[in-house]
Amino acid sequence: MKNWIMKTLWLIAALFAAGQAFAQANLEINTPGVAAIQGSMQKRHGELAPLYASGAVGLTRDGNVALRDPAAVPLAQRAAVNGLIAAENQDRAALYREIARANSHPEWEGDIRNTFGQRWIDRAQAGWYYQNAAGAWTRK
Repeated sequence: MKNWIMKTLWLIAALFAAGQAFAQANLEINTPGVAAIQGSMQKRHGELAPLYASGAVGLTRDGNVALRDPAAVPLAQRAAVNGLIAAENQDRAALYREIARANSHPEWEGDIRNTFGQRWIDRAQAGWYYQNAAGAWTRK
């Protein structure tokens, strides 16, 4: 029993230390890889902004974007919008991965994704949709 308690305390201490280490992550790190991804995302933002504003596209709680209301996009444009969303999510995944790698902690990718997911929501404009903690779409 005593051995189990010691192992449990060690595990709790290790998890706490890992959390503290992640708190030290440089989320604003600027590498050529990060800059290239951010440039790609910035170019695409002009096409996404009207979709956010119309409510067709929203921010997911896991740091991606999603087609929230397909009816808000004419059928003839839906494939292009889905391609735009796919490209954005691909860049977002690459961004989270690159920031984790640049911090020399690829295992932080999930934490970085979650942190950015909340940042995107916090910085969203009024009227944009996002997923709340329960996964329901909410208008900001």
